[in-house]
Amino acid sequence: MRQTVVPAQYLQIALDLAGRVARGELPEGSRVYGRSIMASEYSVSPETIRRALRLLADMKVVEVKPQSGAVVLSADNARRYIENFEGDAGIRSLRQKLKTLLAEEAELHRRITEAAAALVKSQDSFASAHEPFPNYEVPVPANSPLIGRSIGALKFWQSTGGTVVAIRRGQTVILSPGPYAELYAGDVIVLVGSPAAAKAAHTLLAPKEEIP
Repeated sequence: MRQTVVPAQYLQIALDLAGRVARGELPEGSRVYGRSIMASEYSVSPETIRRALRLLADMKVVEVKPQSGAVVLSADNARRYIENFEGDAGIRSLRQKLKTLLAEEAELHRRITEAAAALVKSQDSFASAHEPFPNYEVPVPANSPLIGRSIGALKFWQSTGGTVVAIRRGQTVILSPGPYAELYAGDVIVLVGSPAAAKAAHTLLAPKEEIP
């Protein structure tokens, strides 16, 4: 399951206060409410408010004065803080996305390993019955709308029920492609699954106007 990265409470509060300063709701020179009042407003502890104000003080958005609370210093610094925070949030999001993709890759390789183990286990049965291993080749049309998309992004297994074990690209065969593998016009996908999975893969890759 995908997870959303949520900043710590004091970071969220600091960002909210910076936004209020940037919008002029808390003008320069005005006094920020006491920690107890803000703790009640944000439903957090006074210590959480203290950490948020200390962070803004480090960025020269406010000045914390002992026994008298905090005073707003600069709306420009508040805007810079917001820009920096959004940049950091983007990095956190990319890290989480990378973590998710790596987990998807691990899951894909787990399924491939299970399929290979099942093949070895049932090899005698297939050999005795003179039946080929049930794999299918699905070409990627030149005008497929999914060209350039990765196997992971397409959720190929969830969409078709088939497992991609290789991609044939010209004279090259890519074995056990991970979720990052992208599809190109002329590729031939080799998948393991039922006839229904092969049909679903054809439908998935076909141009929309060709889908009945």
